[in-house]
Parts: sequence; C-alpha cells; structure tokens
Amino acid sequence: MSARLPENPESYAYGPYHDGPDPLAPPVDLRDAVDEIGRDVMAGSSPRSALEELLRRGTRRTAGLDELTRRVWQRRSEIQRRHRLDGTLQEVRRLLDEALDAERRALFPDPSDDARFREAQLDALPPGTAAAVSELANYEWTSETGRENYERIRELLGRELLESRFEGMKQALESTTPEDVERVNQMLADLNALLSAHAQGFSDIDERFAEFMRRHGEFFPENPRDVEELIDVLAARAAAAQRMLNSMTPEQRAELAQLSRQAFGDPRLAQQLSTLDQQLRGLRPGEDWTSSARFRGDDPLGLGEGVRAMTDLAELDALAEQLSQSYPGARLEDIDFDALERQLGDDAGVDARRLAELERELRAQGLFERAPDGSLRLSPKALRRLGETALADVVRALRGRDGDRDTTSAGAAGEPDGSTRPWRFGDTQPWAVSRTVRNAVLRTAASRHSGAVRLDVSDVEVVETEHRSRAAVALCVDTSWSMVQEDRWLPMKRTALALHQLISTRFRNDALQLITFGRYAAPVELAELVGLEGAWEQGTNAHHALLLAGRHLRRHPDAQPVVLMVTDGEPTAHLEADGVAEFDYPPSPRTLLKTMSEVDRLAKLGASVSVFRLGDDPRLAAFVDLLARRAGGRVLAPDLDGLGAAVVGDYLRNRR
Repeated sequence: MSARLPENPESYAYGPYHDGPDPLAPPVDLRDAVDEIGRDVMAGSSPRSALEELLRRGTRRTAGLDELTRRVWQRRSEIQRRHRLDGTLQEVRRLLDEALDAERRALFPDPSDDARFREAQLDALPPGTAAAVSELANYEWTSETGRENYERIRELLGRELLESRFEGMKQALESTTPEDVERVNQMLADLNALLSAHAQGFSDIDERFAEFMRRHGEFFPENPRDVEELIDVLAARAAAAQRMLNSMTPEQRAELAQLSRQAFGDPRLAQQLSTLDQQLRGLRPGEDWTSSARFRGDDPLGLGEGVRAMTDLAELDALAEQLSQSYPGARLEDIDFDALERQLGDDAGVDARRLAELERELRAQGLFERAPDGSLRLSPKALRRLGETALADVVRALRGRDGDRDTTSAGAAGEPDGSTRPWRFGDTQPWAVSRTVRNAVLRTAASRHSGAVRLDVSDVEVVETEHRSRAAVALCVDTSWSMVQEDRWLPMKRTALALHQLISTRFRNDALQLITFGRYAAPVELAELVGLEGAWEQGTNAHHALLLAGRHLRRHPDAQPVVLMVTDGEPTAHLEADGVAEFDYPPSPRTLLKTMSEVDRLAKLGASVSVFRLGDDPRLAAFVDLLARRAGGRVLAPDLDGLGAAVVGDYLRNRR
C-alpha cells in the first residue's frame, strides 16, 4: 500500500501501489532459497535443476510455478465446464417466438381474409431459426411487439457480429440508428481498403493509416500506433471468433452464417466482415485459425462473450507455456503478469513477480558460477551460506546435549579476538568488564526501581579467545554407492560443510583436507564435494583415504594431527604399488593388512583417528573397533541427524 497527497493537504488517500515495484515491500530473502537449492544440489541435483525445482515448488510465502500452472488449468477447465456457445442463437429464437406469439394474438380477433392469409404465412414458416428470420424479412407486422422484436433480432445480430471482431462495439451500439449502421459500414469499407493497400505494399500506408484513425479511431479503444499493430489486434480477435465457430456444431455454424445476412437488415455488414476475415488470414497466417474447444456448461454465451471466452482460453494456454519455462532461454520475466492477474487475480500476479525477482536476485547476487567445464555450480558465496546453516544446525545439536556446555567455545588459553558473548556456567574466559557494567546500567535504568547499580549474573559477558595452537585435519568421507542408497549422502555433505565453515571462520590457522573414498580416494575442494553426484561404484578404499590423510598431515608437521573418517562399510579395496585399486568382497586379508598398516603410520605421527560408523553391520563394527584400538582413537555411531554434531564435537575435543 502507498499514500498519495491529494489536492487537499489535510486528507490522504490509500490504495495499491501501481507505479512499478512497491518501494515499501520487503526485500527478497535469499537465505531460505539458497538453503533449499543447496540441499537439492547436495542430494545430487545440478544447480540449474535445483533452481528450477525451487521456482516450481515456491517458497513458504510464495506459490510456485506448479501451483500457478494448476490454477491456470483449473480456470481453463471452469470456463469450458460452465459455458456453451449458443447464446446468440437462443436469444434470437426467444425473440422470434415472442414476436410470432404476439403477431398471432393480434391477428386472431381480425376476421379479414388478410389476417387469415398472414396466419397462413406464419404457419408456413420453416422450422429453422435462421430460415424463419430470413423469410420474415419483408413481412408487414401487425403487432407492435412483433415488429419491435424482429428489429431487436436484427440489431442483436449486428451488434454481436461486430462485437466478435471489435472489442467494446456491442456497448457502443446499444441503441443503433440508420446513421450508426452507415457509419459502421463505411468504417469497414475503409478498413478493408487500408488492409488491401498494406498487402499490396503501397508507399503511403502510414498516411493512409493516420487518416483512417482520424476518421474512425473511436472504434479502436486499443489505440494502435501503426497499421501493423492494428492488424495484430484485429487478427487476434478474428482468429478467436473463428475458433469459436470451429467449436460449434455444423448446424449452429450454418444458422449463424444465414442469420448474419440479416444483421441490421443490411447484408453489406456480413460481406464486409467476410472480406475482413479473409484479408486478416492472409496477413497473419501464424494466428490459430483452426483449433477448437469443447464447451459443456449450462450458461449460454453470445458471440461477443464467446470470443472473449476463446480469447481467455488462448491467454491461459500462453500463460501455461510461460509458467512451464520449458522452452530454450526461458526466464520468469517472460510471464505476462497483467494477463496472469486478469485470469487468476492480483495474488497470482504478486506471487509470479516475487518468483521472477527471486530468480533475478539469485543470478545477480553471484550465487552461481561457471565451472571450467562450462557447467553451472554454486559460488563460494553460496557455499559460505550453506556452511553457515549447516554449522548453525550443528551448534544447536551440540548445545542440546544434556550436561554439555557450548563446545564451539574458543577456549580460555588464547588471544582475544575482539568479540564478547554472555557468560555461561563453566566458562573460564576473562570478563569483558566494560560490556558487563554497561549491561548492568541498562538493566537498572529500565527497571521500575532504579537506584544503585548492582551486577547480576545475566549482565556478565566474557571475552572470546582464539587458540594459539593449530591443527591439521583430514576429513575422510565414504562416497561408495551404499551411502547414496541408505540416504546418508546429504548428511555426509552437510557435515563436511559445517566443519569447513567452522574451521574457515573460527580456526583459520587450521589446515583442513576433504578426502572422498570409494573404489579410489581423492582430495577434493568443498565445491566439488557439494556438487558430487552419487555413482554406482564397488569398493570402499579406506587404505587410499588414510594414505592421503597421512600425506596431508606430513605437510603440516607443526600442527596437531586429527583424522576423522565417516563410513558405512568395511574396507573392500586397497591400492597396489602400481596405483591400481584391488577390490574384494568379503575383504581380503591383504586389504585389511594394508589398511591397518596405514593406521599404524598415522599413529606414529601422533594422529588421533576417530571413526564415525553409519549403520549396524557387525563386520563393520568389528573392523572400526580394531582400527580405533590400533590408532588410540575412538568410534562413534551417531544417527544421521547427529552426524554433523558428532564430527564437529570430536574435532573440538581433539583440538583441545
């Protein structure tokens, strides 16, 4: 809503804001959108597919493209279920029956032979409505009601025919005089001459168009700027009229064709309209002149209303295509928002504009970037946002553990990082004195019993500190097919995101290496891991993963070595000296020997090896227990929701 200042400065008027985007509307919140896209990407969708899925699904306060499309098809179905197209024929039949009844009542008391002859004429009328109306063209009516009704039939046919070709013509000719009919016929003759000159390529067509609009502009509320726009408007309307005729039965079409010659009692109108339709077909062959629709309702529509219904159906079909976004280069800006509001209401237009703004901002804010292979991937900015969300979830899980303090604390032994936070039981950091006193003063001033300032536990804030030590961390995550199959893929990626975010923002001196292992192991960047798709691959090569972890630890000899392994299967592959992975199931003794040899090497480096076991396989449990004993580490078996908290918590424990 917005206010405008009227001429009287003491009063204000409020109404919807129509001059572009509402300046008071809240900005688009991209955080939830990025989180949803990130979840889909981590689950295996491409960024482009994830964006398209978000737009189809919508957000918590905005209907998506699927919902808008459903409402478009529902609206289309309602039009066809509610209406039928014989309204003009029914009205002509009603007026004709009333005219004949009135005429017979007027003739009945008259004993003359002329009256009997007229009754015989009426009795001999053909049963068809159009044939009867045509037969009565030269009949001299005795009844005033009959004569008036017959004239109303002619006027109705004229207005309906013109309304089917020109928007608003029916209302403009509500009371038709002979002068009006002549004016319309002259307009049609001039229009056909203009279109003929345009088709023949006359050089003075602009001057002809200007003169035509000067003389007949009242018939064209669309106010076309040139002859091409005029043809576009007329052809769209004429094509809708033809589709309406196509939707009628052959008998109804024949009736209308015959009745049209009685429009205004002047056959020139039907002839001019026929010529106009032929010219428009030649000038705009791309319009839909051949399709039809099935109407099966009880509400009869006249010709003008029928054309509007066909226009609505065509507009709804176009909206459905725009909302599908299935054509090359599709953008939500392609949607005709005004048409959407006409068909579905203002709320639908608001939702579509929000989606378009969301799409535009997601692209403009640099949340996507091109990978070296040309594909679309999440940018570092988007990854940071996903990491923030994942870490926040982990922190909430850690704080929810019974008897635990906030394990994201930086610890007491370290250097102040410039930030403070409220004191919690068990904290050993030094007090932030100025912040503590300030809190006490503000609390006392806000209370009803202000007086001497007294400290309360709730006033105390402590100084955040950073560890002076650093750690080299290797996070080895299992990417074998079982991780995808058992729905462990997404929790694994969110765990890596949370740990990466914690280290990159809180422990910047630590060195984190992400290592994936299936048949082979490989160090990966965070963006690669987030976008990694699950693939059918046999083998869980923990040996190769631990070998790469040891290589990472040796590159940082001054750092505390920490190895974290997430897996749901016992090792079934190892790396030979020639670099080829050997797979065996059940695990061969050689695979187990080479894996344990790598564990022993890590133990010599002083590395703490923690294994996060997913699943209840007894063979896996036995293996990881043996591994933990050999490495002096420990085994944790979290559920999927607690995996991130378990990994981050163990990292913090080892770091301390």
